[in-house]
Amino acid sequence: MKSWKKIMMVGVSALALATVASIDSQSVSAATAKPKGSITLWVDTNNVPSYKKLVKKFEKKYPKVKVKVSTSPSGSASAKTDLAKDPSKAADVFKVPNDQLGAMFNSGYINPLSPSATKWVKKNDVKLAGKAVTWKGQYLAYPQDVQANIIYYDKSKLTADQVSSWSTLTSKGVIGTDFTNAYNWYPAFLSNGTNLYGKSGEKLTGTKVNNKKGIEVMTWLAAQKNNKGVRQSGSALLSDLENGKTQAILDGPWDGQSVKKILGDNFGVAILPKLNFESGDKQMKAFSGVGTLAVNAKSKNQLAAATLAQYLSNKSSQVALYKGTNAIPVAKKAQKNKAVKADSVAKAVIKQANLSVVMPKMNQMATFWNLAAPLVDNAYTGKTKPADYKTQLASFEKQISKGSK
Repeated sequence: MKSWKKIMMVGVSALALATVASIDSQSVSAATAKPKGSITLWVDTNNVPSYKKLVKKFEKKYPKVKVKVSTSPSGSASAKTDLAKDPSKAADVFKVPNDQLGAMFNSGYINPLSPSATKWVKKNDVKLAGKAVTWKGQYLAYPQDVQANIIYYDKSKLTADQVSSWSTLTSKGVIGTDFTNAYNWYPAFLSNGTNLYGKSGEKLTGTKVNNKKGIEVMTWLAAQKNNKGVRQSGSALLSDLENGKTQAILDGPWDGQSVKKILGDNFGVAILPKLNFESGDKQMKAFSGVGTLAVNAKSKNQLAAATLAQYLSNKSSQVALYKGTNAIPVAKKAQKNKAVKADSVAKAVIKQANLSVVMPKMNQMATFWNLAAPLVDNAYTGKTKPADYKTQLASFEKQISKGSK
């Protein structure tokens, strides 16, 4: 899984709006406070140049704030791990996937957004983004971008109709994928109607996969091993497509530009296909992931940090980051931008994300990722035998439902 990732004017100092994080409790007036101080920002290596351009504009608007843009030590996908080493030495603002927000809040690394900042996010961003950053009724970070798996295909080999169904896609061509990646394939269980931490994604005992629906998915995964139209490409996903070994791949928006170069005029993109678990066609779901900017609870310059996080998440910044890094925006107005609307990848991702399941923010998600990968891959490879499906599902469900110590 790659890592993936907003202004209600109140008086003269609009972005001071955000007495975010714990600023409300410090009695800072959003109408009069002016951000100042030196702060740091952590983002992924490839995105540093785009953020530096935006930070220059930010510092011009807020001359009393100085921002140092740095590379996330282990990448934004490991933000929680990096912060845990020493929050007081971590960045004031950092990029983090939404599934880590609940655990970060529970550990005291981040605080809820202020009421004014929460209102701003609700007004600025699509509902999916708000849901992605909400934990126990509180908004914890600023949404920036959305990710979800989609299908890329060679239009000279396959038609849009054919890729809309897994059975026709794999009978007319070969699709490359990676069954060792739980981000790709655990959603098959969700597609068949099972729950992960309940419908809300916040209920510890809400995972219901040790049942008939779960067994149907394990059976389906095992059948793909002998499906001639399915190739376990793994890390060779793009090279297999380029070499003609596959005519389609299941992948995310991060590889969109690379796939366009490979396929050229034959570049095709679609939402995920329908799957049949022997109980009728079901629309395949993905994990909807939202990239966010969060404010370190240990930041000594909370207002400056919050002001920066919001500035980098507003409509204009999201459009700039889309153009610079292909990050698909979640701001309502940014999604209506001419370039975004004309982008077939962006359209497919936005549509698929709304058909999918927002990644839960439970503390137990780290355990989930560790156990979901072998659950899926062992079913696909046949290492787990049909007679053991129920036992394996029961163990998986129990392990990911344990309370945090």
